[in-house]
Amino acid sequence: MRKVVVPGTFDPITLGHMDVITRSSQLFDEVIVGVAASQGKGAHGPLFTLDERVALAKSEVKGLDNVTVQPFDNLLVEFARSVGACAVVKGLRATTDFEYEFQMAALNYRLDKDLEALFVMSSPEHMYVSSSVAKEIARMDGPLKGITSLAVENALRAKYGLDPIEA
Repeated sequence: MRKVVVPGTFDPITLGHMDVITRSSQLFDEVIVGVAASQGKGAHGPLFTLDERVALAKSEVKGLDNVTVQPFDNLLVEFARSVGACAVVKGLRATTDFEYEFQMAALNYRLDKDLEALFVMSSPEHMYVSSSVAKEIARMDGPLKGITSLAVENALRAKYGLDPIEA
């Protein structure tokens, strides 16, 4: 059985993340979405708590039978090893993603030569999608159609004190 980890902060999970997760689920027997604690990320850490990010991710992947969601707060290679993953799958949007992910892959290889790094190019409709973009648009009360699901959009709106959008 081929098991992979799709790691990230998922603050929040976007349709770009879901594209990578869904495509990974079609290629591998089991996909574990690893939600990183990432307490030091950004100026003040993630917008959503770890529990909130895990809950949102679980809600988003519920239709994918071979996908589970687990939080982690250790090194990615340690997490991957603990769940029996043979590879880490990351999405790439642009050359800036490549440079960062290339460095991380090299570092992870140094820590665990048996853990493969696999990269999935973003679909053209998701190349501009990021959690940062979703948060900025939501903060400014803008529409997130095509960037996040309605459930995630409403979670963002709640964080910014905005009224929810009806389906």
